[in-house]
Amino acid sequence: MSAINLILIALRALERNKLRAFLTMLGIIIGVAAVIAMVAIGEGSKQSIQSQLGNMGSNMITIMPASNVTGGVRVSGSSFQSLTIADVLAIQKNATYVSGVSPVSSTKGQAIYGALNWNTSLQGVAPSYLDIRKLTVNDGISFSDADVATAAKVCLLGQTVINNLFPSGESPVGKVIRLNSIPLQVIGTLAPKGQSSFGQDQDDIILTPYTTVQKRILATIYFQSIYASAVSEGVSDKATDEITEILRTTHRLRPSDENNFQVRTMEELIKTLSSTSSLLTILLTAIAGISLVIGGIGIMNIMYVSVTERTREIGLRMSIGARGIDILLQFLVEAVIISVTGGLIGVVLGITSAKVITLTLGWPTMVSESSIILSFVVCAFTGVFFGYYPAQAASRLDPIEALRYE
Repeated sequence: MSAINLILIALRALERNKLRAFLTMLGIIIGVAAVIAMVAIGEGSKQSIQSQLGNMGSNMITIMPASNVTGGVRVSGSSFQSLTIADVLAIQKNATYVSGVSPVSSTKGQAIYGALNWNTSLQGVAPSYLDIRKLTVNDGISFSDADVATAAKVCLLGQTVINNLFPSGESPVGKVIRLNSIPLQVIGTLAPKGQSSFGQDQDDIILTPYTTVQKRILATIYFQSIYASAVSEGVSDKATDEITEILRTTHRLRPSDENNFQVRTMEELIKTLSSTSSLLTILLTAIAGISLVIGGIGIMNIMYVSVTERTREIGLRMSIGARGIDILLQFLVEAVIISVTGGLIGVVLGITSAKVITLTLGWPTMVSESSIILSFVVCAFTGVFFGYYPAQAASRLDPIEALRYE
């Protein structure tokens, strides 16, 4: 029997039970749509993470004090004090793979202008910090090395701070704000950056010379972290090794001593977050894939019902010359048509769901061709796998017994 005849017979059989065929497809439709939507969310989040971290500087290197265990409790690295200006100067002088370096001394405080106030983060940095973090001055100017040397009371404001201290829209440049009773003159504003991959508002910040924070606010010689920039993304690993050796020397660590600092690259962070995102995508896809299995079981169940209902038809076809393989293919084609049609509807529903999620929830999604192709392959396999056993049962019926079936 030709393939065209098999398809026409299968379509006529399904047309006689349209509602039952649709309900059988429903499990496949939901399963495929869920898989495509979950993969789209996972791929979209991965792309968003890579894009946002790339915007922060893909060749950026972060140096922080190492975490340690005290009294059986692990204490974060920020609680330790091991980074000083000597480390910064040593990296500037000796590192050949580093194009810029900036210490960071940060604190929280209440910024006040007139009758308005806003709790924000104050970061003391070097002028090179803006290049390392891909920050740009939107209005005014940035502070200079001379401002660092004199611990000048100047600052740059992020957009969130501007919105809360200057809601009328006036330019803050030239105005004087106070932070923890310390007056700071606004000499510039930062271009908006938006939220980071961790949900942190990157515009809720005030930048000032690191010496201003160290001397006038915290009264400390230590830094919470040091940011550096490799000359190119390709030499980030070499720059990391170089910085590690320099800091081991400045900290006078013996060969047997562990590092009392951590050196991390953006590439490592991107890989870690992408790996986590991939694992979550696989987990969600596996959960969504359960619907496909349930849909396949539904196909098997309905095909067994169909074989039972059409036992006399099968006997009649066999009595006029139909072979067992013809009967098997007839029911197998029906199962595959149900599965693939459900898959087509599921693909459309999945793509639509991904777009709706992006529009309504603002989550980044990206529908990949591979997920669509995989869905079709899985649907075809599901139809063959779950339709084969009912089809085989139909092909093995005794024609005489089938004709006598009531």
